[in-house]
This record gives sequence, structure tokens and C-alpha cells, in this order.
Amino acid sequence: MAMEIGRRGLIAGLGGVILTGPPGVRAQQPALPVIGFLGGSSAADRAPFLAVFRAGLSESGYVDGRDVTIEYRFADGQYDRMPSLAAELVRRPVNVIFAGDLPATLAAKAATSSIPIVFNSGGDVVQLGLVASLNRPGANVTGVNMIAGPLSSKQFDLLHELVPGAKIIGFLANPQNANADADSATVQEAARALGARLIILEASTDDDFEKVFARIAQEKVGALLVNADVFFTSERDRLVKMAARNAIPTIYAWREFCLAGGLISYGPSIAASYHECGLYVGRILKGAKPSEVPVIQPTKFELVINLKTAKALGLAVPHDLLALADEVIE
Repeated sequence: MAMEIGRRGLIAGLGGVILTGPPGVRAQQPALPVIGFLGGSSAADRAPFLAVFRAGLSESGYVDGRDVTIEYRFADGQYDRMPSLAAELVRRPVNVIFAGDLPATLAAKAATSSIPIVFNSGGDVVQLGLVASLNRPGANVTGVNMIAGPLSSKQFDLLHELVPGAKIIGFLANPQNANADADSATVQEAARALGARLIILEASTDDDFEKVFARIAQEKVGALLVNADVFFTSERDRLVKMAARNAIPTIYAWREFCLAGGLISYGPSIAASYHECGLYVGRILKGAKPSEVPVIQPTKFELVINLKTAKALGLAVPHDLLALADEVIE
């Protein structure tokens, strides 16, 4: 009888060990998937767009801090930092990289051929070698193609309509942007078609802006087109103030410039593209292969006009142009 009781006690004891387990094992939870964000501008500049990205991600079932962790890397306008920041995310390692602009996308693609990459990028993504085609990207990269650069011809036409008397027009480009040469050629062609003289201006650092506007004054430039570039977007407050100080009518790619006091903008919505990227990252986390997820292109482009700025510049905005505007700031 004593032996039987002892055996029962041993079995009960073993059962208790099996059911409860060691405290350390019992406390372990599966690690959350990690999203790596890589961007060419600053955290402050991207904050509103990243909030929209997280909203899209949440709609896919992934709430930051609950279902996923997001690691952020910002180059603060210094594109030469991109390769090392991309390498940090690859070493982390992350489950997917969200590249928030073209420089980030190029750096991420160069850093990994296995980690999925969702991009928000301008330019010809096929010609740049990011994807094999828009419908079948074919590798580890997909996302939203903002195609802002090719719109520079339309932006030039809008600027010419707003400032028809400008015979010399400047085009501000960042020489470190992979789209700069192609976009400059597009605008040059548009200028020739309208009989205007085009001056190419370049800036890639803060120090370049004073030189750019000094040349604008020297060459008697009558209007300015600022190319789509993440560095320029991060410096929009400064660019807008310098354009106002020098009384230069200027067109930009993004509405955020007009909200900061810029005259006119025409291009797709950054916020809408970041939302789409949030949805795409969610799809990738659920198992979709980037090679089989088509690249999205925007179908809506925003024309924004700041009437207060136009009045300060002494410009009368044509009624036809106002009728086309998606947003008029007064």
C-alpha cells in the first residue's frame, strides 16, 4: 500500500511538472514580425505620412506594438548614408522593408535580394531595374510607383499658363537623384515646345540653396519648377520662403509645399501612396510574394493653388486654372 501511494505521488508530481513547465518557458511569447522603414528625409518630415502608413497597416490586421514592431532609419537628406542604414535593417534582421522614397528603394534593393521590399518611389521603376515589369515585378520588390518625375512636363505647362510672361524658367533638380537627368531632359523638351529658355539649377545640400537663388537673380529667371525629390520635400519650408523672398513664382510636385505657402503644386498624393504601402506590407506579412504583387500607379493627381501667395506675387490666376484646381488655399 505504501509503495502504491508513493507511485501515485510520483506520477502526480511528474504531471504537475508537465502541466506547468518551467517559469521561463511559460513566459516566452512568439517574437513579433519586424518592419524596417528606410527614408531619405527626417523623422519630423515623414511623421504625418508614417501615421497614414500605420493606418493602412492596421487595416490589414497589423497594429504597431501589438502585432508588429517597426524599426525606423532616416538619412536626413544625406543620401550617402543610405547603404549603411539599409545594411543595419538587413542585419537586424527585419521581415519586410518599407522604402519610403527612391533613394531608400535603391539602397534597400542593393542591400538584400531575399527580404521583401515595399517601395514608395518615383521615376521609371522598370528602367531603374527595381522590377522586371509593373504587373509581374519578378523579385523581392514591389510597391507604389509615384511617377512624379514624368509629370514635370505637365508642371511646366501649368507654370507657363500661370506666368505666361516668363521667358526664362529655372528647373531645380538634385543631381544625386537617379531621375534627375531624365526629368531635366523632359522639362527641356517642354521648354523648347513653348519657346522658353530653360536653366538647369542643382542642389543636394542646404548650402546650395543660396547659390541657386543667387543664380536665379543673375539670370533674371521669371519662374521656377522644383523637381520631385525627397530632399527638397524635407526642406520645403526653406525653399518656399526663399522663393517668396526672391518673388519667384514656383511650382512643386506635392501639395505640402502649398500648405507651407508655395504658389502651386501638381502631382500624386504622398499620403495616399503611404496608405497603399501599409496595405501592401500587410499583404506581404500574410505571405504574399512581392514578385507576384503588381506595382500600383496613382490614378489621381492633385492641382493645388495658393491664392494668398499668388496675390503677394501680383499674379492673376486664370479662371480656367482655378476651375481645374482640386484645392484652392485662400
